[in-house]
Amino acid sequence: MSELLRLEAASVSLDGRTVLDGVDLTVSAGELVGVLGPNGAGKTTLLRAALGLSRLTGGRALLSGEDVADLSPDRRAALAAYLPQERRLAWSLAAWRIAALGAVDRAPAVAREAALRALERVEMSGLAERGVLDMSGGERARVLLARLLTTRAPLLIADEPVAGLDVEAQFHTLDLLREEARDGRAVVVTLHDLTLAARACDRLVIVDHGRIVADGGVAETLTSGRLDEVFGLAGALVETPAGTVLAAQRKP
Repeated sequence: MSELLRLEAASVSLDGRTVLDGVDLTVSAGELVGVLGPNGAGKTTLLRAALGLSRLTGGRALLSGEDVADLSPDRRAALAAYLPQERRLAWSLAAWRIAALGAVDRAPAVAREAALRALERVEMSGLAERGVLDMSGGERARVLLARLLTTRAPLLIADEPVAGLDVEAQFHTLDLLREEARDGRAVVVTLHDLTLAARACDRLVIVDHGRIVADGGVAETLTSGRLDEVFGLAGALVETPAGTVLAAQRKP
């Protein structure tokens, strides 16, 4: 599989504090990679550094082998698409128009068709003409996911894509992102729900204090020792007939 993202000793400092510290990471086409860690661990900074949105103070980031520091905005958008945590929208455009922003590189009629298909995939086709400011937070989140899906970039990066969604929509969102990976894209997501991460992702990357402390499959990353050390939890992942679940509690 082709390598679509590489971080080499990537470091970021903000206000004199190191928030990303010498991170090495590669992501290839066909993978759904989950980035996990407590609040403030450096997950969002890692994603932004990979896209050239946070200035590196050391190391480098490459998209499809090209240094992000040398990329024009258009070239970067062709290589990677980003769904940030922030879901604020200033204008009450129709949902399909927001979704079509991911396809601005295509003719208007083609972009609209791509947007409508993406809205159908996120189960929002019935609200395609509704203004996004008249929607619930969860509905807006699905419209923005549709915008991500309309892009043709080989790498999709989503920061907490299931935040604020009901349980069924969380599962559906990760199913859609798995489909994108199976179709040959690379997908990187940050998640807080360890059970969802264990069920959905091909690979897990755990970040703590700005460093990657684990990178691999579920069994080798979400060990009881690491749940304790990184997340402050006593417990373990358990296999059930319905899939993997986290059986844990906050350490006394």
